Amino acid sequence: MAEEQEVIQIELLCKQLYESQDPLVREQAEKAVVGFQESPDTLSKCQALLERADSSYSQLLAATTLAKLISRSTASLSTQQRLDIRNYVLNYLATRPKLANFVVQSLVSLFSRITKLSWFDMIKEEYVFQNVINDVTNFLRSQDLCTIGVQLLSQLVVEMNQVSEADANRSLAKHRKIASSFRDSQLFEMFRLSCSLLGTMRGKPLELSDERQHALVAALLRLAHNCLTFDFIGTTSDESSDDLCTVQIPTSWRPTFLESGTLDLFFELYHLLGGALASLALACLVQLASVRRSLFSSNERAKFLNRLAAGVLRILDNTQSQDLCTIGVQLLSQLVVEMNQVSEADANRSLAKHRKIASSFRYFYIVN
Repeated sequence: MAEEQEVIQIELLCKQLYESQDPLVREQAEKAVVGFQESPDTLSKCQALLERADSSYSQLLAATTLAKLISRSTASLSTQQRLDIRNYVLNYLATRPKLANFVVQSLVSLFSRITKLSWFDMIKEEYVFQNVINDVTNFLRSQDLCTIGVQLLSQLVVEMNQVSEADANRSLAKHRKIASSFRDSQLFEMFRLSCSLLGTMRGKPLELSDERQHALVAALLRLAHNCLTFDFIGTTSDESSDDLCTVQIPTSWRPTFLESGTLDLFFELYHLLGGALASLALACLVQLASVRRSLFSSNERAKFLNRLAAGVLRILDNTQSQDLCTIGVQLLSQLVVEMNQVSEADANRSLAKHRKIASSFRYFYIVN
């Protein structure tokens, strides 16, 4: 009973912290919340807050507090406790479809944080935190939950790719070990999944006025982009590297990049979509255009650039001149660079198209 009263008091503090117009009230509430986050029985109270679901703010506090608890020291919780929290979060997201977006994002971030920090932990000789895609399969199969499933994967890619202050304090070597394991065992499958689901949606009439469908397309494009911008070779701590602008795609991804369908998918999505979604599709194309040269043989590279050039020319043909800078400048810049790196013997046709693009590119800056 005493704990229930404490939880009710915490819910009141949340309302004061986020809703009060009085700075003094907010300051006092913030101090009390900090005390709650550092108390020894935080775990049980966070679960009580989530179960009561009195307000979105109390749910947010519970999720962020759990994330801080786990980031502080994984040793403070057993492997089984962390697995239970992770499974609880997945079940919570699956059974409460009307959560506020900021609560969903906070819980998704909590899932990602637990997964990363527990990546190599085992129960009964099994890496129980590495079954990521299996863990979110039920989300991906559900029309109502698919977007959340994609967000779970997308945020995990971001989490694995970034070095937080807590990671830096522990060990950069451990961060790289976890990130490399994730890259080798999960990342490609996630990229292929994003392409597969985007391809399925492309084949159906898109109702982007439907908020749910719009959110799913956006989440899938972000997942694809997060996969393509992953720090494949661990250059995060070396910003002086000349290879930072080159996407160091692993050789095992090569067949997917040789398929014309991968480039075609994002070009078609660019033309089908509009606004921010088209920009996301273009951002993926910029990354595809930046893959390392050594991924292909000379002939393969020429064919790849030829398809890329054809797609960009179609964009130029359908773009108003005043929109060229905002829509095409990054991709055009990359293609101009590529034009100067490919020999005529290898890519005569591709070069001809590249010259036309380069001419348009230079003309734009002359007249503007």
